[in-house]
Amino acid sequence: MADQLLVRAYYVDVGDCLYVRIPKGRKVGSTIDDFHLLIDCGNRGRSMTRVRPAIANLESMLPEAGGGRKRLDLLVVTHEHEDHISGFDPDLFENIRIESIWMSAAMDPDHPQAEQAFQLHQLATRAMRNVAALDPALSPELAELVGLFGIDNDGAMAALRETLPARSDISPTYVHAGMTAAQLGLPLTGVKIQVLGPERDIDHFYLGEEVDETLLGLLAAGGVFSGTPPDPAVLPANISEADFRRLTSRLLSSAFAFAELASRVKNNTSVVLLIEWKGKRLLFVGDAEWERTFKAGKANGAWNVMWHERKAKLNKPIDFLKIGHHGSENSTPWNDLEDATVTEPGTILDAILPLPAAGAPSTAKAVVSTVRKNYETIPRSALLVELGRRVGNVRNYKEALGSTASQLPKFDEFEKPWIDSPQPLRTDCEFALSGAAFVDVEIEA
Repeated sequence: MADQLLVRAYYVDVGDCLYVRIPKGRKVGSTIDDFHLLIDCGNRGRSMTRVRPAIANLESMLPEAGGGRKRLDLLVVTHEHEDHISGFDPDLFENIRIESIWMSAAMDPDHPQAEQAFQLHQLATRAMRNVAALDPALSPELAELVGLFGIDNDGAMAALRETLPARSDISPTYVHAGMTAAQLGLPLTGVKIQVLGPERDIDHFYLGEEVDETLLGLLAAGGVFSGTPPDPAVLPANISEADFRRLTSRLLSSAFAFAELASRVKNNTSVVLLIEWKGKRLLFVGDAEWERTFKAGKANGAWNVMWHERKAKLNKPIDFLKIGHHGSENSTPWNDLEDATVTEPGTILDAILPLPAAGAPSTAKAVVSTVRKNYETIPRSALLVELGRRVGNVRNYKEALGSTASQLPKFDEFEKPWIDSPQPLRTDCEFALSGAAFVDVEIEA
């Protein structure tokens, strides 16, 4: 409808692919029409099974751009993880003209205030690819961590930095907090799109003044951090087999710790967008994480940094939340039920999604792109139930799914205690319910 803003969350397995249509939000000359935005496109495992139809549906929603192509006004890439970028295959976007591409300042290899963070990512990538070359037996969680740094990411980033921009005669823009759509030249009318994260000084806020010297020291020692992976079949002459196996195990553990740090920095430097339209506030947070409190000069969570640096924008109720990191417990600020202490994250949640008065329905809305696979906390059911108390577009999935609810992955361990409580709309459960390829959330003026 003409007076409704649409958020469409595509079901792409574990990944994000979000389309936003802002009614009459674009003005070029005297022509006013809808503004079309895509935030991320990817999934874990790089399967195109669900991504391909998602992009086909996106294309059907876009206006004509001439020459047989459709117009996408803005593409936002929140951060460099496969579940957010692996879908950027140039062939899938062949018929789409992209007017602007925004990427996180942390993705800019020439950004002077992200040198350490960029080096950290490169070193973790090298380590994880060398681990992959060893082909060790890994738990599902560690295998997914290795996958976050896979070689296919190189192709996606090349498409985002080179192929897709060249097709539309544009250059990508690396954005940071404080930038506005007006400053960046978007042809908007009646709507504001503002960047709340990451801050420009990536190294200072998200990596801190002290990089873990122990991990960096391993770089000089070689092993899984060196340019050439060690051959586990070749036993050094000056060390026993048992000692060699123990050393290899320690090197692998250090490599995974190093990659976890790099992964957290990537999540915390996600592009965070605040869209303000006709008095409504919509927040898209990528995979921004939180810590218990902000610490000056240390590695911080993105939510804590926003709370301290952009509180004037964040410290108000919102009308829509894209739930972060597929429902992970550390990517939506809250007071964990196991700890009743009022924390900074809990204060943030009360500010942006306050509990409605007794008996009053909430008008806020939310959606989460999720599938339960290997990580116990993705999604964290207790968090989704807590959010279900604060938003209005909820569903009791036990009632909706009936006996088939028990077919949800890991049902007995992680769904059963919570499935009978209202939760925000979930792409996985909506797919299980009706085969829906996407979840729509409409925001009325």
